[in-house]
Amino acid sequence: MAEPLVAASILSADLSRLGEELQALASAGADILHLDIMDGHFVPNLSFGLPLIKAVAGKTTLALDAHLMVTNPADYVKPFSELGVRYFSFHAETVWHSHRLIQDIRSKGMKAGIALNPGTPLTSLEDVLTELDFVLLMSVNPGFSGQSFIPSVLPKISRLKQMITDRDLNTLIQIDGGVTDQNARQLVSAGTDILVSASYIFNQPDYSLAVGKLKRCLQC
Repeated sequence: MAEPLVAASILSADLSRLGEELQALASAGADILHLDIMDGHFVPNLSFGLPLIKAVAGKTTLALDAHLMVTNPADYVKPFSELGVRYFSFHAETVWHSHRLIQDIRSKGMKAGIALNPGTPLTSLEDVLTELDFVLLMSVNPGFSGQSFIPSVLPKISRLKQMITDRDLNTLIQIDGGVTDQNARQLVSAGTDILVSASYIFNQPDYSLAVGKLKRCLQC
């Protein structure tokens, strides 16, 4: 079983010290920078948009992962690809023609993913799973950082992993919400490839220690 990738969500970062925070995350061993894009409509919160992402892209070499919690994700595909975003996920609940959007994302050189809320069934993926590079399973209801992990997502990860295995795919599983060193081992054992963490990392005085605990979770 491979060591998981760690995606640090800058939603919990000190944005007044953006350059320092990005440097600290790279030094800590984070693999990916997770960007939570919220529009105040699909989720009851606003986060940040293109100007901040452009600033982030200019200050890091870490892979950028855009999680679109918006009602119009298709509008972001071209500008995000031009900023060098590598991972692009949208919520299944927001798009009528998901196959078309997946193809557009991939045609722009990005990895395409679909995000599912805790209450959204895996059956919504059955006809598009073969087209996806990754699936983002929310383990909290989206919109705010610092929420508690929803345990019922664990069997959902296992079922998704079985769907991927049955189809002989290389689709990655990403988990976002309430991820800490206390549940990381269970998440990776269930089939998670990418652990997204926000408040757990940024609430620690030593980011290296926090990231290290997530990466080494299988040895705990």
